[in-house]
Amino acid sequence: MPAPYLGHTRPARPTLHHRVRSHRKRDPSVRLRLVEQALAGDRHQSGRLIDDVLTGAHVTLRPVRAGDEAKLRQIFTDPEVARWWGDPSKSVADAMEVLAGESRFVIEHDGNAIGFIQASEETDPMYTHASIDISLRSPWQGKGLGPDAIRTLARFLIHQRGHHRLTIDPAAHNTRAIKAYERVGFKPVGLMRQYELGPSGEWHDGLLMDMLAGELRD
Repeated sequence: MPAPYLGHTRPARPTLHHRVRSHRKRDPSVRLRLVEQALAGDRHQSGRLIDDVLTGAHVTLRPVRAGDEAKLRQIFTDPEVARWWGDPSKSVADAMEVLAGESRFVIEHDGNAIGFIQASEETDPMYTHASIDISLRSPWQGKGLGPDAIRTLARFLIHQRGHHRLTIDPAAHNTRAIKAYERVGFKPVGLMRQYELGPSGEWHDGLLMDMLAGELRD
């Protein structure tokens, strides 16, 4: 939903419609439960929030916690991050909010908070998959740290959470991000026209990319 390197225009908080729209053809009681979870934002209702600290080759993914506002502000006020994520104040508030099925992390490297990454999980056993969003501060781009963070979270989502498919959706013109995601194993599957409204007020196309569990690259 970051910079020319690892960035989306996707907001940190998916809309209620986004979180429940894939359930239209399912049992109404399931849809009602999902709506109630999304509105309540209770971490215990979904049972899926990731509280683990995840360690990659060069980065650590630490769950967002109370008191992280200053670190998140550093991330989202980076001009290259704000270029894709929009209003930094809203991004910080969204990142601090607890929602069912959402897991959010500060990306750390050598004691520095260098970025933000989140996962949104679909828990229905018929559709088990998850989506990832990431932003990385300018000084740490182009060093392989973004792919390391994505790979670390993807590995956990696949091997510990049981997801068979992961998605990510960079801006279609963010070629550097797309190449980075391809290094991890994501493949382009479709262009989403006028997908998101950018900070400039113009609609931008998005690129849907996905990766099956067996396609994750080390």
